[in-house]
Amino acid sequence: MPAAGASVKFAVIGDGGRGSAEQHAVALAMAGYHQRFPFPLVLMVGDNIYEGPASPEDYRRKFEDPYRALREAGVRFQAVLGNHDDPAQRFYAGFNMRGQRYYTFEPPGPPLARLGDLVRIFALDSTNVDAAQVAWLDRELGRSRAVWKICMLHHPMYTGGRYASSALLMRWQLESLLLTHGVHVVFSGHEHFYQRSTPQQQVVHFISGAAGSLRNGDATSGSAVARAFDRDYHFMLCEIIGEALHFQAITRAGVTVDAGIIGLVRA
Repeated sequence: MPAAGASVKFAVIGDGGRGSAEQHAVALAMAGYHQRFPFPLVLMVGDNIYEGPASPEDYRRKFEDPYRALREAGVRFQAVLGNHDDPAQRFYAGFNMRGQRYYTFEPPGPPLARLGDLVRIFALDSTNVDAAQVAWLDRELGRSRAVWKICMLHHPMYTGGRYASSALLMRWQLESLLLTHGVHVVFSGHEHFYQRSTPQQQVVHFISGAAGSLRNGDATSGSAVARAFDRDYHFMLCEIIGEALHFQAITRAGVTVDAGIIGLVRA
């Protein structure tokens, strides 16, 4: 990663909230990278706290303890709900959802990036895509003048894994809005592996669903799959500099399994 001074930096994790040794190993690797690539934000793309109603002990064991080093360094976590998440998680202060199932926010970054409306992220509730949320997304995407429009949700729209059928439903419900309003990148989880899509009508879709869960052998190839990896747990790092988004997928052992640059495509 360039680790430029005037850039927007963030990490992405999904399907992590088990309190397992594997989740702790991913979190430890993230903390190590943070020392030389100081990202101020982590996007959590769902299944944040397995399983069912979340107790204070669940939040401690499955979130607060694993990511303690990052949290103490001032890193902010922004979450969306997954299908295994207690809907009440939206009220948990550590996830910064402020009681909302879906919401939009500007990531932390240098003042010039914020003044120039460089990046805006749209956090969706893909478990309950209703008419009110679709209308909200249409309105918010339409009014945004961000250079980079990024969506985060739990369920992928493109996958070579076991949820290909439900991905068709996600596309039917949401894809036309993304294309109409110029969304550039989508981050999701749900599948317990890493995947980067080939550009789908100029949109790149990432799956980062192995921060604490893994299904070895689930990732497959296909015309919509540019890179897939299911042999170890991982996290992602991203950095936006002007019209370039740099990305890197890294295992808990610190092995880079995918990296590259996405150039902005203007309509």
